[in-house]
Amino acid sequence: MAPASMKWDQNSLLEKNFIRDDDERPKVPYNKFSNEIPVISLEGIDDLERRAEICEKIVKACEEWGMFQVVDHGVDGKLLSEMNRLSREFFQMPEEEKLEFDMTGGKKGGFLVSSHLQGETVQNWREFVTYFSYPIRARDYSRWPNKPKEWRAVTEEYSEMLMGLGCKLLEVLSEAMGLEKDALTKACVDMDQKVVVNYYPKCPQPDLTLGLKRHTDPGTITLLLQDQVGGLQATRDGGKTWITIEPIEGAIVVNLGDHGHYLSNGRFKNADHRAVVNSTTSRLSVATFQNPAPEAIVYPLKIREGEKSIMEKPITFMDMYKKKMNSDLELARLKKLAKDKHENLEKLKPIKNIFV
Repeated sequence: MAPASMKWDQNSLLEKNFIRDDDERPKVPYNKFSNEIPVISLEGIDDLERRAEICEKIVKACEEWGMFQVVDHGVDGKLLSEMNRLSREFFQMPEEEKLEFDMTGGKKGGFLVSSHLQGETVQNWREFVTYFSYPIRARDYSRWPNKPKEWRAVTEEYSEMLMGLGCKLLEVLSEAMGLEKDALTKACVDMDQKVVVNYYPKCPQPDLTLGLKRHTDPGTITLLLQDQVGGLQATRDGGKTWITIEPIEGAIVVNLGDHGHYLSNGRFKNADHRAVVNSTTSRLSVATFQNPAPEAIVYPLKIREGEKSIMEKPITFMDMYKKKMNSDLELARLKKLAKDKHENLEKLKPIKNIFV
């Protein structure tokens, strides 16, 4: 795991532990934007006729990408700007001040560099700060940064507004599945919300590394606020081709996670995405993860005629999450072993040639 703090050297070559294998390296620039991800206005969503139109667009986006952007979503633009401003101020604080919120050692919430998953073989080019905001009764404010001074009040309001937006979107998806509008929310039992603020510093060799590796989110739905730099990329063909999502002022990117994918019996895709970095400017994003309670049962809510369940049996969300993390780490471990074996064989070639 990465150390609790790190000097981001933007003038020298990358250290080996940041360098990705060739098949993982970005081939599409951070600022070559695509318009393939739909931008959907939620204006008039409470009007029946307009709601049907919005629902149709969201369903199409979820079936094709598991991802879309929303505008006219009801979250005050000033609040979004404040969230961005204060987040950037946090990462610009002196190293020792950020480390007051260090979350190493199993702490639930705080500041960390690269990744919070032990055993990852290649590090991400990022810093992040995270806090858990729902259920409200479970909040531990000792793990919420209190700098800059307005941070806590703004992040509380932001968390509340994003919870409302997330639930509204889940209502639309429930209706699209032919269920009662609260079906997906009920399937979460007691919705959990985690906010992760990501900071991606300038990078001297952005073509060799990633800010965040390719992944799908484990939860129900993720709401992402990004700045105007660009760097969020998506794929729908298993990583063969990638597009860079165009940042839109005031928009929120919506990613469907694994939980939402399974509840829809695979009808809706779990968004396959990553973050790339650049050598010109730093980038900031705020990801709000709307997840089910650990004990929530994961299984399709509706199986359409002629279909079979994509799951063998019901499983708790906690067990699903552990299985996913263990699988990801095992794949990374096997890939590293194969790479090390190949490198060792390459080193032996000159020795073999002596006897030819």
